[in-house]
Amino acid sequence: MNAPVLSSSARRFKTALAEQGHEIDVVTLSDSTRTAQEAADTIGCRVAQIAKSIVFRDSEEDQPVVVITSGTNRVDIRKIEVLMGHSLEQADGNFVKKKTGYAIGGVPPAGHKSPVRMFLDKDLQAFDEIWAAAGTPFSVFQLTPEELPEITGADWHDVALIC
Repeated sequence: MNAPVLSSSARRFKTALAEQGHEIDVVTLSDSTRTAQEAADTIGCRVAQIAKSIVFRDSEEDQPVVVITSGTNRVDIRKIEVLMGHSLEQADGNFVKKKTGYAIGGVPPAGHKSPVRMFLDKDLQAFDEIWAAAGTPFSVFQLTPEELPEITGADWHDVALIC
């Protein structure tokens, strides 16, 4: 059986990680992984194991800020603003694509078009394996919480909104 052909976005992401010394297997799925629930249902894991990328716009510097959070969490933007020292706003699809090189629903944790500031949700450390987008809403890759800071250069923080 032939492996599915990777999209150009998934290939670009896989190449970017390989250039950092990280070989990964990108899995192309027949069903969308645009939402954490869709991804978990398609992969067969818990929603909390999905490392979803939420992109914000740094209002002062017009740069992307990416928060990699557990699929069950909502990001508390105030916590990120305190860590950064200034305000953020939700990024729209055009901004996300222009700055990261990827569409919303497929933004991976690394390999972005331009530098991004990144924060990792400490709740992802509770799992042996996690899954993240690999450049498209139909592609994912598996990794461990230990690998996430290695490929992103980011640190763990409490970013979840407490309801």
